[in-house]
Amino acid sequence: MKLDRITIDAARMNGQPCIRGMRLTVRRVVELAAGYPNREELFQEYPELENEDIRQALLYAAACLEDSILAIPVNRETAA
Repeated sequence: MKLDRITIDAARMNGQPCIRGMRLTVRRVVELAAGYPNREELFQEYPELENEDIRQALLYAAACLEDSILAIPVNRETAA
């Protein structure tokens, strides 16, 4: 898995993984990808971002998650 756009520097953003050394964390990029379903709007707001930045941020986030099954509580009122 090639993640050459993800950078980690203890002196930048408290060592959080960032995109290409910018002050834009992987976490923020994942949030933006979820909040802007239209990528064109996202790129208008954040012109420094590129498609490959988003792809690698999502890959990085997925790699950091444990592969386990979580129990999701069922709301019995809405499940019926």
